[in-house]
Amino acid sequence: MKIFSSPSNSSTITGFILLGFPCPREGQILLFVLFSIVYLLTLMGNASIICAVYCDQKLHIPMYLLLANFSFLEIWYVTSTVPNMLANFLSDTKVISFSGCFLQFYFFFSLGSTECFFLAVMAFDRYLAICRPLHYPALMTGRLCNILVISCWILGFLWFPVPIIIISQVSFCGSRIIDHFLCDPGPLLALTCKKSPLIELVFSILSPLPLIIPFVFIMGSYTLVLAAVLKVPSASGKRKAFSTCGSHLAVVALFYGSVLVMYGSPTSEHEAGMQKIVTLFYSVLTPLLNPVIYSLRNKHMKIALKEILRKIKNWSTKKALGN
Repeated sequence: MKIFSSPSNSSTITGFILLGFPCPREGQILLFVLFSIVYLLTLMGNASIICAVYCDQKLHIPMYLLLANFSFLEIWYVTSTVPNMLANFLSDTKVISFSGCFLQFYFFFSLGSTECFFLAVMAFDRYLAICRPLHYPALMTGRLCNILVISCWILGFLWFPVPIIIISQVSFCGSRIIDHFLCDPGPLLALTCKKSPLIELVFSILSPLPLIIPFVFIMGSYTLVLAAVLKVPSASGKRKAFSTCGSHLAVVALFYGSVLVMYGSPTSEHEAGMQKIVTLFYSVLTPLLNPVIYSLRNKHMKIALKEILRKIKNWSTKKALGN
């Protein structure tokens, strides 16, 4: 990667400058505290889902094993951006190294792609459970579940190396200031010395596919689910079927709604402020809300979480009495 500085730039700058959320020092400290709390709550919420599935034998079925893996993914997804964002709030320079920028670029988009594949697999699981209930145990076996989980991780992490390597080889000029809180392809391509239609074409073709293909699969799965549910004669049967996939639909709507707003049209059409808000929603707030959605709408998960809290309370009581 070739880097050329403008005469006004300091020669000591060794990477890009992430502007983040420009505001006075007091505002930066307030944002640091706010996002620290959000980050900790996200880690705790998703970790509690993992613990609940691990500790409760009744939850050792494909639906909850997929959910536990999804929560594990969410922990790493939010970790790909928030710790660096927190460091930037307290930093005066707000510099991220070139290698650090492209590593964040790779992990953020790879984890995001993996999330799309997981949402598609979870939709497939709900389709089998509702449309093929009698054959579900024979079709969705533990072996198939493991294969699907591994495939999601592999596909997600093998999708972006080529476009990222291509972008990393171009020359960058000018201020090297990225008006964002992460290394996003739009602002990065805007800093290149010379516009390359070929690179932009390759990236514009490859990057939407991990979003579009799973989304089409999800919509197809739920179209079949809806058709099957409408054939159920009883109202209680319909409610039970919809409650089975309600949490997943809510998560799909949250994630894809914000992502499609962000990447459904060219990045240049969005103002920097809107880019940050929408990216913040699907990369930080969605992982925070997912555990709440799944725990509130699922009685089995609520029971498992209550059991964990009871065990923690009993352990704390015994420890206090022992001291």
